[in-house]
Amino acid sequence: MTSSRPTRYDLDRHGLRSVVEEVAPGAPPYRTNQVWDGLHRRMLEPEELTDLPVPLRSALGGHPSLVPALIPERAWDTDDGQTRKWVWRLSDGARVETVLMHYPNRSTVCVSTQAGCAMACSFCATGQAGFDRNLRIGEIVEQVVRAARAAGATGRRVSRVVFMGMGEPLANYDNVWGAVSRLHADLGLSARHLTISTVGMVPGIRRLASEDLPVNLAVSLHAADDALRDSLVPINRRYPLAMLAEACREYVVAKGRRLSFEWALIDGVNDRAEDADGLAAFVRPLGGHVNLIPLNPTPGYPVLGSPPLAVRAFRDRLRAANVNVTVRQTRGREIDAACGQLAARRP
Repeated sequence: MTSSRPTRYDLDRHGLRSVVEEVAPGAPPYRTNQVWDGLHRRMLEPEELTDLPVPLRSALGGHPSLVPALIPERAWDTDDGQTRKWVWRLSDGARVETVLMHYPNRSTVCVSTQAGCAMACSFCATGQAGFDRNLRIGEIVEQVVRAARAAGATGRRVSRVVFMGMGEPLANYDNVWGAVSRLHADLGLSARHLTISTVGMVPGIRRLASEDLPVNLAVSLHAADDALRDSLVPINRRYPLAMLAEACREYVVAKGRRLSFEWALIDGVNDRAEDADGLAAFVRPLGGHVNLIPLNPTPGYPVLGSPPLAVRAFRDRLRAANVNVTVRQTRGREIDAACGQLAARRP
């Protein structure tokens, strides 16, 4: 189920042309191009489009199809202002979160693709909350626009987008790919700076391999044997590890892009030597890179993340097995904005 009311970034060019003709009958076609360019490349509000006549600007700003999709409910900053999280309310009352992260050489926005999530991963706050609905193209794109405007106000530029917020992106495939296409073609973001995350939706991975844009794929793995992964990531019961590995191999062959594998380290659960060995055996044939993430706390999962000593030992065992591995810097934990913590609630 999706919300039925369209908003400004749900419109394609034809739909926007209809709006322009409605509020300004007889307007030349280039007016539509000006509005489209202003909303996307320049990321302006309709009232800020100073290359349009004032009456047209005002009429566009009041048109119901050009209202924002995202109603800001609250925003928090942490990490000395380098991380910001927004909670947005949508037109039907659903709520989602977006996280903007600044680094020395880039700014990245983490967007949600669903309100809630149906994957039911036990250690993830979004999965614990359950599923509400898929987000539309415009609701996804507008998250990037809002974050980019906030970054621009501080002299920064969003150059990367990761589809790692609330929801399973490949369970909302058509709208996610529509948003990817819009971000690339109209906001000017490089496909190589767009990363789609999945817990292992094999049909979606195969569809992604057939697309024309070489986006990055990140697979949330978390376990390298089926019994453990069945309990941590229930979708594994439908698409077990052998099937997932084959789909990943097809993606690598089709795209020539290095895969990333996310591994949330959980104390005493998946941080043992045998877990590292199983992960190495899974990743090496695929030439993948592993991102280790000490589990972030969530209310519905009582087990803690691995302590620093265990994280280092796990990393070093992977390196000894010739696996490329990084321990990801945790950002936004204090405001429930870190990996696995997004649930559209107040911290």
